[in-house]
Amino acid sequence: MAVYNARAALPGGGPAAWGEPVRIAYDRRDILLYAVGINSRDLRFIFEGHKDFGVFPTFPIRWGGAGAVVDRAAIPPSPGPLTIDAERYLEVVRPLPLGGEVSVVSRLIGVHPRGKGAGFVEYESEVRDADGQVCVKMVSGSFRRGVERLGDIEPFEGAGTTFSAPVTVPDRAPDVETGAHIPENQADIYRLSGDYNPLHIDPEAARFGGFEAPILHGLCTFGHCAHLLLSALCDGDPARFRKIKVRFSSPVLPGDDLKVLAWKDGPGRVIFEARVGERTVVSHAWFEYA
Repeated sequence: MAVYNARAALPGGGPAAWGEPVRIAYDRRDILLYAVGINSRDLRFIFEGHKDFGVFPTFPIRWGGAGAVVDRAAIPPSPGPLTIDAERYLEVVRPLPLGGEVSVVSRLIGVHPRGKGAGFVEYESEVRDADGQVCVKMVSGSFRRGVERLGDIEPFEGAGTTFSAPVTVPDRAPDVETGAHIPENQADIYRLSGDYNPLHIDPEAARFGGFEAPILHGLCTFGHCAHLLLSALCDGDPARFRKIKVRFSSPVLPGDDLKVLAWKDGPGRVIFEARVGERTVVSHAWFEYA
């Protein structure tokens, strides 16, 4: 059985030190590919000649955790098929430039047991532009379901903080209902933005991870939810995007029909869920906008 020593990874219980900045270069093609990867049809994000062409706000989500220093003896890494996105938070402080180089700094903030034989690991990240200005803040939570096989992490005591918090949807009809069909090749396209976990394309890897078939990237579902809500509540205007937080409750499959239900929770804020049929796939989620 694999052993997690969260207290050794986070002595004192506070966040770990920030890692060294990771330099990331991207260009117009990367921006376009991400937008197509979340099935956007908005010309502001998929046509470089549009007068308002810009970066979709959740574009940097895949950089969450980049450069974080983790003691592998205390927190052994899990192979891709045994690691799935559990929770994500993203806040836009200022728009990302249309290309060039940014730096990402990250730190470990929490390691906690989650269910039987699994762990929940969270990182905090900042994306900074060439002038050192913070553009995006993120928190990334991954569900580590084993080190060599499903459920092989021994019970352990957690350490650090957590950004995870329960959110209850109101007991009334939603104020907003929107949705989208997930194309059969959506995961094939999304992975070209840099998320090459074989769980999302290789049937054998999916079976090793405990799934009958390859599943959609959680971050692709994340992008779909953000795009649907921005379109429904802000006329698709990226300048109005502020913050989004989600928990991935169940996998989405290519070919599914995704439905997003949202309830107003004060000015510029909604609580939401995403469903496939009657199955909730995103829960404990909210979106803030101007």
